[in-house]
Amino acid sequence: MNLSEEEPLQRLIWLRDRLHYHNHCYHQRDDPEIPDAEYDQLFAELLALEGQYPQWITPDSPSQRVGAAPVNRFAPVQHGVPMLSLDNLFREGDLREFDRRVREGLGHQEGIVYVAEPKLDGVAVSLLYRQGFLQRAATRGDGQVGEDVTAQLRTIAVIPQQLGGKGEIPGVLEVRGEVYMPLAGFEQWNEAARQRGEKPFANPRNAAAGSLRQLDAKITAERPLRFFCHGLGHWAEGAMPDNHDAILQQLQAWRLPVCDLWERVVGVEGCWDYYRRMEARREQLPYEIDGVVYKVNNRAERQRLGFVARSPRWAAAHKFPAQEVSTLLLGVDFQVGRSGVLTPVARLQPVQVGGVMVANATLHNFQELSRKDVRLGDTVMVRRAGDVIPEIVGVVQARRPPEAVAIALPQACPVCGALVVQMPGEVAARCAGGLACPAQRRERIKHFVSRRAMDIEGMGDKLVDLLVQTALVVDVADIFFLAEHRQQLCTLERLGEKSVDNLLLAIETAKQRHLGQFLFALGIREVGESIAQNLARHFRSLEQLLVADEEALEGVADVGPVVAAHIRQFFQESHNRAVIQRLMTIANTQWQRMPAAETPLENRPLAGKTVVLTGTLHTLTRQEAKARLEGLGAKVSGSVSQRTFFLVVGEEAGSKRQRGEALGIRLLTEADLLSLLDTGNVPADWEQNAVS
Repeated sequence: MNLSEEEPLQRLIWLRDRLHYHNHCYHQRDDPEIPDAEYDQLFAELLALEGQYPQWITPDSPSQRVGAAPVNRFAPVQHGVPMLSLDNLFREGDLREFDRRVREGLGHQEGIVYVAEPKLDGVAVSLLYRQGFLQRAATRGDGQVGEDVTAQLRTIAVIPQQLGGKGEIPGVLEVRGEVYMPLAGFEQWNEAARQRGEKPFANPRNAAAGSLRQLDAKITAERPLRFFCHGLGHWAEGAMPDNHDAILQQLQAWRLPVCDLWERVVGVEGCWDYYRRMEARREQLPYEIDGVVYKVNNRAERQRLGFVARSPRWAAAHKFPAQEVSTLLLGVDFQVGRSGVLTPVARLQPVQVGGVMVANATLHNFQELSRKDVRLGDTVMVRRAGDVIPEIVGVVQARRPPEAVAIALPQACPVCGALVVQMPGEVAARCAGGLACPAQRRERIKHFVSRRAMDIEGMGDKLVDLLVQTALVVDVADIFFLAEHRQQLCTLERLGEKSVDNLLLAIETAKQRHLGQFLFALGIREVGESIAQNLARHFRSLEQLLVADEEALEGVADVGPVVAAHIRQFFQESHNRAVIQRLMTIANTQWQRMPAAETPLENRPLAGKTVVLTGTLHTLTRQEAKARLEGLGAKVSGSVSQRTFFLVVGEEAGSKRQRGEALGIRLLTEADLLSLLDTGNVPADWEQNAVS
């Protein structure tokens, strides 16, 4: 029977049952079976039905409770003040309705002062301090009773065992906040888990919850957990400020970590503006947020507004569009990359993910497809973050139909029909057709002209497809002879004379790329940007590299036997040699020589230093700046930490700049960077003032 056609009471009973089950999966097993967005839809439907039929509301309804009962493996903790959940807002209209209720409750016409904060996707916890010392830590549990995780919380380095700093500390102080796992730590932990043959975590929230519920606190200590506090439960034997913004400042003064993205905003327009700015910054943050939280700033006004069964009337969570949703897997295609690797791509029943309609998602490789046990006909969880290609993160096993079909690795290339091979010890399966396979040829050319390689502006994927289709470009060397075919280029679809002239100018400019970029552009297996730069600095010319044997190649930083074998094999292949010989005949190129790296790496001015680039640079591309910094011995990282020696700040720098300022990292402008690169001199006081 279709549940949506049952009587309202039967539907309401079903909703309660499913929500209880999913609460258990989420809060006790740390293994949710449905995305948050789907849970929110079920919960919203329950609230709507209970609003229509209030006589059917029961004390055990999910609408009257928070989360799920605590796990019996941990000692129970009775919360002195309940840890309530927040009502969810999903649209601008919901926000305006929330603000209207607050204004009516306080008798205000306008101008309510709120504090707006990011809503971290983590685990809510309570920290109890007595006389400034951490005495007990607990999870939220069902809001009334949580789990004692004191030993586990003590392992999180950012949580102070003793409060200090400025201001008199109450004798009893209960601090509330969120334990989370930063994205970088989450990725590193999952990669290590895969290498150990263990099941990786589905998302950072699950990772944080699973880490806290380890009975052995030593295991928790191994996990890269962090904590932000966002408010108070209760306090005694002392006073606290009357406004929430002042409370956050006081908590920070006592050396408790507070997210520095909170703001004091006024009225519904201030809230809406904050929401849009946080949504735009979401993908640049080093941790996951799934919305923002609005709280009435004044404590006296909060008391006047009061509470409903499971949430305060003075606060609400405004959720971002879902980044993880469920949908049906209709089929799997295999795409062929430039090195012949077959990548499984899922064909999905189209679904909105993060505000974008998604019909395809990557499965990375066949081993990942098998590990996740993805089958045709499954209901799968699809995730999309920013501009990242959507991926399938898991299967909803409870919805697997009996006729679900396992997916087999193709025996032949779907493009050229050549044999598909998988070498022992390798994850990737490859087409054996090599450059005879049109797909590999096309993808190699796309890589060669890409921004991080030869950076030929205007030569996008569609133009490359067209040039290959018309046989104007068969290999990468043909690109530099396109000027001989100018008239034919002008006849191609969407290419006029001005576009062709701009393209030819971009190709001419690409002749000035340095040897490191050129080597990376060749697409040699296992040779990324860093190794390409090391090869260029070591051999200084393409001629010297072409004659190097594997022993000489292994003398280059980061080049081991496997990479050396790949490089040697690439340059020995007759087709590659022919292409390279044609490229070497091109006049006015810089690919054949680089300045000598006379100074050993350990003696260079930035040897052993980690630096970070953020924002837009105008004089150099990000890749050029990275290459030149590495030439001075630096390691260029993508994330700011206490080990960062300096941070180069370009235009529109975002969260990395804020984190650098918070950590006291030295900030360099683009002019400072150019001066450093030109002189190679690192001021002595930089060493003295560096963060240890």
